Amino acid sequence: MSDCLFCDIARGDLPANIAHQDDRAVAFHDRNPQAPVHVLIVPKRHIESLLTMDEGDEALLGHLHLVAAQLARALGVAEAGFRVVINTNRDAGQSVPHLHLHLLGGRPLGWPPG
Repeated sequence: MSDCLFCDIARGDLPANIAHQDDRAVAFHDRNPQAPVHVLIVPKRHIESLLTMDEGDEALLGHLHLVAAQLARALGVAEAGFRVVINTNRDAGQSVPHLHLHLLGGRPLGWPPG
């Protein structure tokens, strides 16, 4: 998708502080972090949200979660604890229409969120 911020980052057309990259996903540090560790994990293929995933996307969604766990360990938040969040649509806080996971950690996270 040519007008998608996250597609531009995934293609390397926009700069980002990349934390992880492979053939299916890219992860980068959020420019407006809500915790000391705040990384966005996005599929390289454009998927607007959880609601637009296809049955064949189960493995991709699992891969994104595995990347989140690997990054939590690499960024030093795994032992103390971290949160993985997927916001879907405007009322949930999805501001970029491209599926993405938020990896948050590095401080106590309250409950309920929001």
